[in-house]
Amino acid sequence: MRPTRGAALNRPTRGAALNRPTRGAALNRPARGAPLTRARAAVAAVAVAALTVLAAAGCSGDSSPLPGRPSASAAPGPTGAAAPVDTSCRPRASLRPAGALPAPGRMPAGSHMAEIFKRGRLILGTSQDTLKFSSRNPFSGKVEGFDVDMGRQIAEAIFGDPNKIQIKVIAYDKRVSSAVDGSVDVVADTMTANCARWKDVNFSTIYYDAGQKVLVSTASRAQRIEDLSGQKVCAARGSTSYDNIGKVVARPKPLVAVDRPGFGDCLVAFQRNEVDAISTDDTILIGLAAQDPYAKVVGPRFTEEPYGMAMSNEHEDFTRFVNAVLAKNRANGKWKQTYEQWLGEFGPAPAPPVAEYRD
Repeated sequence: MRPTRGAALNRPTRGAALNRPTRGAALNRPARGAPLTRARAAVAAVAVAALTVLAAAGCSGDSSPLPGRPSASAAPGPTGAAAPVDTSCRPRASLRPAGALPAPGRMPAGSHMAEIFKRGRLILGTSQDTLKFSSRNPFSGKVEGFDVDMGRQIAEAIFGDPNKIQIKVIAYDKRVSSAVDGSVDVVADTMTANCARWKDVNFSTIYYDAGQKVLVSTASRAQRIEDLSGQKVCAARGSTSYDNIGKVVARPKPLVAVDRPGFGDCLVAFQRNEVDAISTDDTILIGLAAQDPYAKVVGPRFTEEPYGMAMSNEHEDFTRFVNAVLAKNRANGKWKQTYEQWLGEFGPAPAPPVAEYRD
């Protein structure tokens, strides 16, 4: 079940669905520093109902690691300890494009792009609950956002039509395995390119730079994540955000890392006072805070999270093709247009990340 990390909280219709969550001890627990108001309880009830609606829709996730290999996630233990960061590579550096892009519909014979063209659609793996990046529009029912448009631009380069795309909703902890097993052609899902993941998949050049912050109650005095000594901080299972919580030094007590299947589940846990904070990329936290008037994002970024698109490492030609698409769209202004469409309300478009190559 994938939760609604970014879909609007008023999305469920009024009626039976909203009455499913029981009003019980969880919603009546005192809030951080103040009693839980009727309005806050209502916000939490609607969030839970939104998850119930998605459950009825039949979305699913699988938390299993790659076959024959332990999970790449360095899960923090009770004391907040985390495995050392893998620095064995240059995670921002990808494979250089192999010359000019072929014309749409004329993919090189024997290439992975030719296989995709023969199939008639590009299969994109992403989420349906990251506001502004990949969330389900409550009116059209379509998954849309910055990440989705990155996928559509690849489809356009192959077919000449950005709509020749199949969007497959995948769980956070299935992003790597979905690229490895070929169930999707490419994953664009606020996914940090790092050395541990490079061992299993190829990444595109970086198409967006984010950084991790923390979301807390408006009643909280915390100014940064280190101020949350001994408190419960939630992140999605299988995400680098969860790993990073274990690396934060908080005194006198370490942070207590709590995982949930997705950030929508973290938001519900936060609204029910089961956790004290949520920590992930600032881009995701903005979407979560927009759903809860009792939440705020605080502190400076304490990590760098370069987003890359993940693909099978068995198809280097496809990685080079994707990088050629990104290079073209950085140069012709399409990246900027995409940013302005989905993220422009947060400020002027920055310069796109500079491409780095390893060959």
